[in-house]
Amino acid sequence: MANTMAKSFLQAVSSEDVASPLRVVQMEGLAILKIIKHCKEFSPALVTGQLLGLDVGSVLEVTNCFPFPIREEDEQIEADGANYQLEMMRCLREVNVDNNTVGWYQSTLLGSFQTVELIETFMNYQENIRRCVCIVYDPSRSNLGVLALKALKLTDSFMDLYRKNNFTGEKLREKKLSWVDVFEEIPIKVSNSALISAFMTELEPESPVTQCDYDRLKLSTAPYMERNLEFLIECMEDVNSEQNKFQYYYRNLSRQQAQQQAWLQKRRTENMARKAAGEEPLPEEDPSNPIFKPIPEPSRLDSYLITNQIANYCNQINGVAGQSFNKLFLMKALQDN
Repeated sequence: MANTMAKSFLQAVSSEDVASPLRVVQMEGLAILKIIKHCKEFSPALVTGQLLGLDVGSVLEVTNCFPFPIREEDEQIEADGANYQLEMMRCLREVNVDNNTVGWYQSTLLGSFQTVELIETFMNYQENIRRCVCIVYDPSRSNLGVLALKALKLTDSFMDLYRKNNFTGEKLREKKLSWVDVFEEIPIKVSNSALISAFMTELEPESPVTQCDYDRLKLSTAPYMERNLEFLIECMEDVNSEQNKFQYYYRNLSRQQAQQQAWLQKRRTENMARKAAGEEPLPEEDPSNPIFKPIPEPSRLDSYLITNQIANYCNQINGVAGQSFNKLFLMKALQDN
């Protein structure tokens, strides 16, 4: 019996070293309501806040959160913001509330959240936290009767490349990393205690129809579609500028290679003449020559992020357009009857 207990203890210790992959983000209903309230109060301004909870196996539990103060470009204000976070976590610890940081939340406008700043924030969190997520809430999309809440994390392969700051085409092909491998969306599970569930049952109205159901029946989605199309056009312009950047790089690279070949041909001819004259041949490479200086390849990170953003806008337009067609066909059938 003792050997069995010792063996199971050793197995438990060894299993802690191997981190299980994150499968689901379990959020308390109160934490979700706090996020929605904070983001809607300051909309269309973008806000952020801290997520608190526990990391249990393959489940990341988010039990509480608190908002960050609106930051400005001032070192003193940023220092005050850091002190505010520490003071809030100390107060939560004193009242026996979970104060373990598991990530942060932020609001977004029409899903335009895939930026370099988001990646840098992820990397800063990863230095101190083994596993963290970012909860993204979109108030503008939630106005259509959809809870636009996403849990995101960076993939491990992308984080390895980002630490090395090597986003060249050769390295990306070697790692088989495409634009869809930057972010990973984690499913969200809403959890409430039995007491809160009973209280919500008491508050549930007699009518089964809620305001959210009425919002889904709105036929006008033109403003949302127009803004998505505007942002999509801007992203297409950004993609065009990125393509021009790479075309310029490849033109310079082919020009340099042609200059190198011409220089080598000239040097070989000169060496043949020196060898015929009994002199030592000159080296075929001259590091001091500027044509042998490698041209730095532009990073493909911006292209990957823009492509991700375009895919996000297209999915949103596709979803809203499909729902709008269903509503129009439904209204037409009702009118015909």
